[in-house]
Amino acid sequence: MTTRKYSSRRRTDAAAATRAAILGNAHALFLARGYAGVTIGEIAEAADVAVPTVYTSVGNKAGILTALLEPALTDPVVADTLAAVDASDDPHAVIELTAEGTRLTHERHWDLVYGLFYRNPPGEPAVKAVLDRGADDYVQAMNRVADRLVALDALHAEVPRTEAVDLLWFYLGPHAWMTLVGERAWTFDRAQSWIARSACRDLLKDRRGLSAK
Repeated sequence: MTTRKYSSRRRTDAAAATRAAILGNAHALFLARGYAGVTIGEIAEAADVAVPTVYTSVGNKAGILTALLEPALTDPVVADTLAAVDASDDPHAVIELTAEGTRLTHERHWDLVYGLFYRNPPGEPAVKAVLDRGADDYVQAMNRVADRLVALDALHAEVPRTEAVDLLWFYLGPHAWMTLVGERAWTFDRAQSWIARSACRDLLKDRRGLSAK
């Protein structure tokens, strides 16, 4: 009984190591050559496994890319940020917390999200479906933030709730980070500060202290 359990654990560990090797090498190859420039055979060779092993362990190229993206979509910082937003009674803190949370999510997964998906997004339907899911989740998070600002009666009179979501997406959505950090070479610190300050200025009725920042 003990031997069988030990053997089963070894097989599980070996399978996990094989999967990690495939994903790690695929990640490096995709970033170096682009998604379209890499074959399953090249991934298998880099990971030192047979081609059928790639398919049984992770799947086809779209499956590999989906697996690589999953940690960004399920990063716990999102749930932690929304919990902090729900608990805050300060509208400025709500936006600052959101800016910090979106910054951390992008920063942790920057090489993949910016280096591959933003600059040269793969066109395969399976990958697009995952990206669409991520975008939908992101918009829902901005809705949560808008709801908190409404609950705090914090929105400027000229900003209806639906427009608040649009402005949150404009300032805190992925394109803001891609433009400022990726294309204009801002630091994450500088981008976070500007994004939070600008969002507070355009969304909140109370604009205290903004000119001093």
